Amino acid sequence: MDDSGKRLGTRVFKKSSPNGKITVYLGKRDFVDHVSHVEPIDGVVLVDSDYIKDRKVFGHVLAAFRYGREDLDVLGLTFRKDLYLASSQIFPHEPTNKRPPTRLQERLLKKLGANAYPFFFELPPHCPASVTLQPAPGDMGKPCGVDYELKCFVGETHEDKPHKRNSVRLAIRKIMYAPSKQGEQPSVEVSKEFMMSPNKLHLEASLDKELYYHGETVAVNVHIQNNSNKSVKKVKVSVRQFADICLFSTAQYKCTVAELESEESCPVGPGFTLSKIYYLTPLLANNKDKRGLALDGQLKHEDTNLASSTILTEPVQKENLGIIVQYKVKVKLCLGALGGDLVAELPFILMHSKPPEDSPPPSRPPTAVASPKKDPSDCVPVDTNLIQLDAEVTTHMEQDDDIVFEDFARLRLKGETEA
Repeated sequence: MDDSGKRLGTRVFKKSSPNGKITVYLGKRDFVDHVSHVEPIDGVVLVDSDYIKDRKVFGHVLAAFRYGREDLDVLGLTFRKDLYLASSQIFPHEPTNKRPPTRLQERLLKKLGANAYPFFFELPPHCPASVTLQPAPGDMGKPCGVDYELKCFVGETHEDKPHKRNSVRLAIRKIMYAPSKQGEQPSVEVSKEFMMSPNKLHLEASLDKELYYHGETVAVNVHIQNNSNKSVKKVKVSVRQFADICLFSTAQYKCTVAELESEESCPVGPGFTLSKIYYLTPLLANNKDKRGLALDGQLKHEDTNLASSTILTEPVQKENLGIIVQYKVKVKLCLGALGGDLVAELPFILMHSKPPEDSPPPSRPPTAVASPKKDPSDCVPVDTNLIQLDAEVTTHMEQDDDIVFEDFARLRLKGETEA
């Protein structure tokens, strides 16, 4: 298939239960938080009516904060806190749910036939973002952090315990992009007095902007005016990540993600000044050995980055946010053993830039692109384990529409055994 053929299709992710009796179709796996609202989670479930008979199909969306390893769960006590749960009956379709299907749902319903049913979940504002805490090199199993899961299963009631053979579990993410406008330029002024010194040591520090994208270099402008009788021996500049773990009580963890130490133009003696710009680039690649570092919520840390800043527009209950991430630049003037230090901090925002808007869908579907003949062996049902978000997937074009289906790949964890 050539590149032009790929661009014609609408990508849809799908996953089937091990027995192949229910299949879930999703148009995307990342759902964006626009501060005022969160994009709805919508898709289609294809069921085998002969298998379902008089039972029902339910859907759950769960945001959970996992704060311990699964293999340590004992006596029914699990190291996780459920932050949000939405539940809905998908089949038979409830008449009270009169929400019209989306354009993609309409196309899927037409393509999949009478046994396909739409579903729709709406997340409230201020629900937590997907954040993963970096595990230690030897840790096994799912990492700690906040994750989202969409689960569809067959049962009598929505409280039934799902069976692996007839349920589908999909890991999804809630993400937030950087605001379109820059805020005020961060700046700070601090001074320090000394005994037997007529004047102060003065420090001014500023950043070139408030909002940085992942991978960008942070420029720190430092101006020192020394009117004291002490000397500045060296300057230390660092970027620190602050992660507030909002579980049963709030605890804050600090981690340095970029730092430098400079003695250039030092010492700065009494009556002298120093103006200099220091450059730092906070990257996960330089911090992969730091356990507990907050990362953006992907299931494989090689393909992710440092966690994005949490945007809070109004006071909310922190217990519902899971992990709150902030970044600050710390400038430290070292004056020696007797002089102590002078410290200034500058908060800033680190996020992903908003991708360009997709072009509007055409008024009519483009001409279907024929696909090569498929081998029947390729139609093996996908098992139910959680997906790996950025895994390589096999793409194939259906013959009678411009929808491209991608199978969710299975996340194979180190030390995991087959069920």
